Amino acid sequence: QVQLVESGGGLVQPGGSLRLSCAASRSTFSRYPMAWYRQAPGKQRELVARITSGGRTNYADSVKGRFTISRDNSKNTMYLQMNSLKPEDTAVYYCKLEGFSPLPDYWGQGTQVAVSS
Repeated sequence: QVQLVESGGGLVQPGGSLRLSCAASRSTFSRYPMAWYRQAPGKQRELVARITSGGRTNYADSVKGRFTISRDNSKNTMYLQMNSLKPEDTAVYYCKLEGFSPLPDYWGQGTQVAVSS
């Protein structure tokens, strides 16, 4: 059983920065791809960024150049550094551990990010 806990959300001004964290409850965290998703009210949940066990990353076009995904294997923690935040970044942000067979995917409960003046 894997538990994921997000933290670091809050209210920020446009152009500001936040760093989100996702802490996992198992020591084998580093073996699996991980990702950040977000969901705004009335919208579908969308992929924001993904990182493989080997450190390869990919990003949604809307956040390229502004967000950076990273992981710290020793702390079983994934991060999302968000810079130059825009109002359209407002959403609940979720972390996901992508299991491979036979493990399922695991999701955190989400952390709210609001970008507003």
